[in-house]
Amino acid sequence: MVNILTRFKKQIETSDRNKDNALKTHYYKATFNQLFQSVEKLFHDDADCKVTTVSKDHGEIAVEINKPIPCFLVVTIVSVKPLETAVDFNISSESFSLLGLYPQLKKRIESYYERIGRLHNLVEIRKNV
Repeated sequence: MVNILTRFKKQIETSDRNKDNALKTHYYKATFNQLFQSVEKLFHDDADCKVTTVSKDHGEIAVEINKPIPCFLVVTIVSVKPLETAVDFNISSESFSLLGLYPQLKKRIESYYERIGRLHNLVEIRKNV
């Protein structure tokens, strides 16, 4: 459940330390190059997205999203083992919504993780111990 203050946040970042399991770093069974190419293609093929910057050296892809709400997304891809690669998202918007943007931004991240999961096997989502 989203509390009233969280609901109005305009920025979400996934990480291993996030309390919400849906917003934890996802680890996939793939090499860095395989996953990076898949994610880059995923955003290039999406009509609502415009890839603005690609930095393979830093493992980052920056994307402008037009619909349903204008927002900016940075995807970070990091190889942690030879066949295990992590994906994190940082999404933000300057838009305003009376009902708050957090639920829409979270839904966007969940859908991207789901789409990547269709292309690569999910190894794990690390739980807090």
